[in-house]
Amino acid sequence: MKHYNILVILLFIILSTPPFTESHHPPKLIHTTLLKETDQFINGSNCKPEPAKGTRWAVLIAGSTRFENYRHQADVCHAYQILKKGGLKDENIIVFMYDDIAFNVENPRPGVIINQPGGEDVYEGVPKDYTQSAATVANLFAAILGNRTAVQGGSGKVLDSGPDDHVFIYYADHGATGFVGMPNGFLYAKDLIDVLKKKHEAKAYKSMVFYMEACESGSMFQGLLPNNWNIYATTASNAEESSYATYCPDDFPAPPVEFADSGVCLGDTYSVAWLEDSQMHDLRKETLEKQYERIRRRVFTQSLDYNSHVIQHGDMKLRKESLFTYIGTNPENDNYTSMANFMPLLGRFSSVTQYDAELLHFWFKFRRAPEGSAKKLEAQKELHGKISQRMHTDHSMKMIGKLVLGSENATMTLLKTTRSSDQPVVDDWYCYKMLVRTYEEHCGSLSRYGFKYTRLLANMCNAGIKREQMAMASAQACDKKEP
Repeated sequence: MKHYNILVILLFIILSTPPFTESHHPPKLIHTTLLKETDQFINGSNCKPEPAKGTRWAVLIAGSTRFENYRHQADVCHAYQILKKGGLKDENIIVFMYDDIAFNVENPRPGVIINQPGGEDVYEGVPKDYTQSAATVANLFAAILGNRTAVQGGSGKVLDSGPDDHVFIYYADHGATGFVGMPNGFLYAKDLIDVLKKKHEAKAYKSMVFYMEACESGSMFQGLLPNNWNIYATTASNAEESSYATYCPDDFPAPPVEFADSGVCLGDTYSVAWLEDSQMHDLRKETLEKQYERIRRRVFTQSLDYNSHVIQHGDMKLRKESLFTYIGTNPENDNYTSMANFMPLLGRFSSVTQYDAELLHFWFKFRRAPEGSAKKLEAQKELHGKISQRMHTDHSMKMIGKLVLGSENATMTLLKTTRSSDQPVVDDWYCYKMLVRTYEEHCGSLSRYGFKYTRLLANMCNAGIKREQMAMASAQACDKKEP
């Protein structure tokens, strides 16, 4: 009853505020102040967190190339805009992306990238630190470790952080069991953890937050990231499942009409969830834990066939810290209060698996091309090429499994075998790398679609299968190396 009376008094004051004169504050300012005070009363908080000490640093990584993967660079560019509006300086934001989307001949808006229907350009102003051939795993590790002498090409910008600094790392691309993609190779979980360990031992940060968008991204930290390195990570999925693309053609809401022919998805569910949440809230008031819960609910509460489990890893004590500590906050969001929670929740996603988003692009190109045109014929060839590549991968992986393990049933069993959440997905990482490399030597590029079979290779290592066995089976299964 007491709360109700105070709210009535506050509303009465708002409604009875006299017109603006020189002796009065503008009504808008009074209303804003009272709204904030009301929110603070309801939530039991009368002050915002103190500004974070030290410097905020960020590393943003888009691992994919080619226009069909539009969404990953869109996610990363959007993240840059969030950080920039949050107060981070360009000198403290390091961006890795191939940069082949904005001016791609297929882009219906040359020089522009958007991450949501009706969204603004997120490409403008993004630093081109490591693009094209400089967007490598080696340069990424050198940049994280602050090792300028090890960087080859690019801007030379590195994570020159100190013991009082806060680091935010965000990655978006395709993933597999125990590794994720990069423009020029694979980023393996064990190698990433080794780099983070070196960074920790060098006392080169106070705390670190890592957001990762990829299929099976939980496998990058599962059983590997300790809880005492002051690193908190969340992943778009657990160690076993796909993550999902969103804002795709025929979705609601759908991309702008001029994107219909391109068949690209504008974003990814996990990424869009944290980006849209960050762009509308006062991040001084939002903890990492609160954002995790918002992301988790928005990503998972879809149709049962198309969702993933957002997972937390590492140091759970950091969950209580504000997002402001890592990515700042947009001053325009200062007036946002939790009273806005009475507004309708952000919509649920329509979504497509990461594996199928690529095929969707080529299907839409073919479907939208004029009948009888050269464009139709070219689109048909591209679509057929992608389908043929998938069929080759399906056949070769199943044949290799049968040759090594003795039967197709044994192959499917090993492909589906998972480990408990406290165990890494692979025991012998050298063996795993060798099996992946051996497959590619004999059967051609693994491809992003082929990532779905990597659990089979990981479990072969866990079962004691040797490279020599894999090489013999791969040579027998694949007559020639695919281009």
